[in-house]
Amino acid sequence: MSALVNILPHYTYDDYCLWEGRWEIIYGIPYAMSPAPSIRHQGVIGNIISELGNALKSSDCLHTCRVFNFIDIKITEDTVVQPDIFIVCDLQKVDARGVRGAPDWLVEVLSPSTTRHDQIVKLPVYERAGVREVWLIDPIDRTVAIYRLRAGSYGRPTILRLKGQTQLAAVPDVIIDWDQVVAEML
Repeated sequence: MSALVNILPHYTYDDYCLWEGRWEIIYGIPYAMSPAPSIRHQGVIGNIISELGNALKSSDCLHTCRVFNFIDIKITEDTVVQPDIFIVCDLQKVDARGVRGAPDWLVEVLSPSTTRHDQIVKLPVYERAGVREVWLIDPIDRTVAIYRLRAGSYGRPTILRLKGQTQLAAVPDVIIDWDQVVAEML
């Protein structure tokens, strides 16, 4: 792989800002984003955002944490990602173009076209960047794999069914009610 890296072009955030369409760059390598997510994928995202918004409104976190989706997270000059949903509690990381640095918590909703990329390519990026908690949601199997950063590593995930409620460790005032999230899934 190192020989390949030496012959491939190495792109940066400045290059990325000039491109049309949806892209991510990871360690200087561009990745075209998949076409628009499915109705199920979008439904899960919308319902989770609603859950997060309600939870943050009723907590002290509202003044310090914000929920975002489908915007840029600039991890480094050569790594820019767009997870489905994320929370940032250090609002100094937020600017007009997106977020600079690791969010506190994020979700990737898996689909047949993105599962491998999310698990194999992006998860190690999130770990290395220091994202405290990552949830990989599989709407088909109705499971969530929860990765929590401990001593700089995610280790084995906790796998849960999308039932009942799950509290975010990175933002403890927030609880996701899976019954609400999956109620409208097609």
